[in-house]
Amino acid sequence: MRFKDIEGQRILINHLTEIIDSGRVSHAQLLLGPSSSGSLALAIAYAQYLNCENRQHYHGESDLRADSCGECPTCKKYQQLMHTDLHFVFPTATTSSGSSSPCSNEFIEQFREFLNNYHQTGTEDQWYEHLGIEKKQGMIRERDVDNIVRELGLKSYEGSYKVLIMWMAERMNIVAANKLLKTLEEPTDRTVILMVAESRDRMLSTILSRVQQIVVPGQGIEVSGSRRVEYAAMFVSWMRLLFKLNMQTLSAWVDKAAELGREPLKLFLKFAQESVRACYLKTAAGVELKDELAFGDEKFNSSFPAMITNNNVEQICNALNEAQYSIERNAYAKITLMQLSFRLSKAIKNR
Repeated sequence: MRFKDIEGQRILINHLTEIIDSGRVSHAQLLLGPSSSGSLALAIAYAQYLNCENRQHYHGESDLRADSCGECPTCKKYQQLMHTDLHFVFPTATTSSGSSSPCSNEFIEQFREFLNNYHQTGTEDQWYEHLGIEKKQGMIRERDVDNIVRELGLKSYEGSYKVLIMWMAERMNIVAANKLLKTLEEPTDRTVILMVAESRDRMLSTILSRVQQIVVPGQGIEVSGSRRVEYAAMFVSWMRLLFKLNMQTLSAWVDKAAELGREPLKLFLKFAQESVRACYLKTAAGVELKDELAFGDEKFNSSFPAMITNNNVEQICNALNEAQYSIERNAYAKITLMQLSFRLSKAIKNR
């Protein structure tokens, strides 16, 4: 992955290349941003640029000031995600054919395939779908950290920087996170740890205090075409139910939504939040985000945005945020969705 292949983020990319060129490379960094921001792709492109044998610099003719060459042996290996000094750690879960205590090394081929399929911008939900474990939540375990410590302790195979990219770092369990602390404090020579996460709130403060934090600006959520259609239909039917509050039909909707499973349900709530944001931008500023406002129902498309105003947008977004957090914390989905529905119904009616 070269920086030129990443949509947007030019200001941040130029900042990152300047840091590398000046020799001020921090051994442990955390890229914070949603998957749709390209945070994982940035980490991979950063690692490739760090080790490129013939870095390219542009002088005024491009909004991109520097990039890896893409042609040297190191770049070619990085582009295939097969460099011997590049290591990945990511959340995993038990599968029908895997071990009872899985780790990243067991799924590295599937992960490379996932990265290639989604151009290194796939979401956590899409990763679980790729593995066939949509209704499970992945985790980064002690075995992963044991492997990290062992691999980073070895001499570099090709004389380059050894790079560990930990995707969805907030999925580390507490034991694994505590095991990683010593490596963060006393890294081996020419070693760089790049953590990629969506939320710092779910990470230990002891980890956060040992890494350089880099915020990657968000660019909306990434939902596949078929799933976007499904979520749009769910959102439309839900919002209509909130006006009538017929308990029998609302309860049936809640039961069906809860069957999605934790990760798809979290993504749906993010989709709902993004939809509310788009409606508010149309109402308050006349800005029309056509993709986000395409609900597949013309009557709803034209009438619903007016329901989101200065008086209720904050309440609605806060309620959706809290529901996502509750689902993340293993709350009972049906109760969470029903309570959320009552809060949203009240907020929308009091526009």
